[in-house]
Amino acid sequence: MVTPHINAENNAFAETILLPGDPLRAKYIADTFFQKTKEVTNVRNILGFTGEYKGSRISVMGTGMGIPSISIYAKELITEYKVKSLIRVGSSGSIAEHLELGDIVVGVGASTDSGVNRARFFNADFSATASWELVQNFVNTAQSMSRTVHVGNIFSGDLFYDPRKETFEIMKRMGILAVEMEAAGLYGVAAEYGAKALAVATVSDVIEKNLQMSSEEREIGLKTMVEITLDSIN
Repeated sequence: MVTPHINAENNAFAETILLPGDPLRAKYIADTFFQKTKEVTNVRNILGFTGEYKGSRISVMGTGMGIPSISIYAKELITEYKVKSLIRVGSSGSIAEHLELGDIVVGVGASTDSGVNRARFFNADFSATASWELVQNFVNTAQSMSRTVHVGNIFSGDLFYDPRKETFEIMKRMGILAVEMEAAGLYGVAAEYGAKALAVATVSDVIEKNLQMSSEEREIGLKTMVEITLDSIN
């Protein structure tokens, strides 16, 4: 059914969907990897597509930036469009010293300074974690493709420009691999409504060294991560 944020028809989405933040990345993924592609939603220019990958039906849709935005789309995809598995494919800033530009991080857990999971979990600390089946499939597929991925705890921040510089040192000491802005919200929504979820991210910024990927490097990094993701669910 059409919602205030998604104008797709019933059954427009596959049971598994990839969720990049940028709607144009969603279009890039559909154009690059899908066959028999159809645009199924475009409210507020948040583009969504459904097609086939190696014979299997698959969808992709942008979510915008931040936990509130991805939470809206994830909830509606699960409850109104019966999506079963949601995989965020995004970018991140590295915290761990061993991570370099282009490395792929798998968020088995997502810490956060957002209050959304406390709001849904009687004001207690909810352990926002990925679905093990999706983690295992992604890691096994990466290994079969001779790709190294880094699995661990990530941090979903409410602030992109965070003035609290000491937080990075605390995160590093506590074993956080990288920071992004959506995973904890996605995991909370999936847990609340009974879906599977995973967040994977390419390291686009090395925060401590002030290094950033070029646009070309971002495209290559995204492509590798998406290839692993698609093969892991196929």
